[in-house]
Amino acid sequence: MTLPEGFKLTSLAENCDWAKVHRALWRGFNHEGEPSMTEAELEDRRRMFDTPKACRDLKIAVEAPNGEFVAFCGMFYEPANRYAYVEPVATDPDYRRLGLGKAAVLEGMRRCAELGATVAYVGSNEPFYLSFGFEVIYTSECWVKTFAE
Repeated sequence: MTLPEGFKLTSLAENCDWAKVHRALWRGFNHEGEPSMTEAELEDRRRMFDTPKACRDLKIAVEAPNGEFVAFCGMFYEPANRYAYVEPVATDPDYRRLGLGKAAVLEGMRRCAELGATVAYVGSNEPFYLSFGFEVIYTSECWVKTFAE
């Protein structure tokens, strides 16, 4: 997939900047303004992606010409069952409709396929995923019961 001029794909193995990841996810999930960048918040972000089964090569960002990450896709590969799991995916609202999120997901899927993945799952039925070939295989309901105090 071709990116707009000046944009490039990178991974956290190549370019690991937790502040850029934090900002991309903050903006991509429609939070207002700029995120707080405390040491604790950046450490939480690092812990989210540096889990035992995580691989920084599969954490794909789209870097804008200004150096900021403007789209992000976290991918996890499960070798025992040969599947990829897509989570999270976010694109800064100022950069949507340019194909950046899709490019990040497809690059992550390509890398997982090279490792042996035969299928990719995502826990969403958003039209974004349907637009490039994901299919809904099931839906679920979540029930809650609040205990009386």
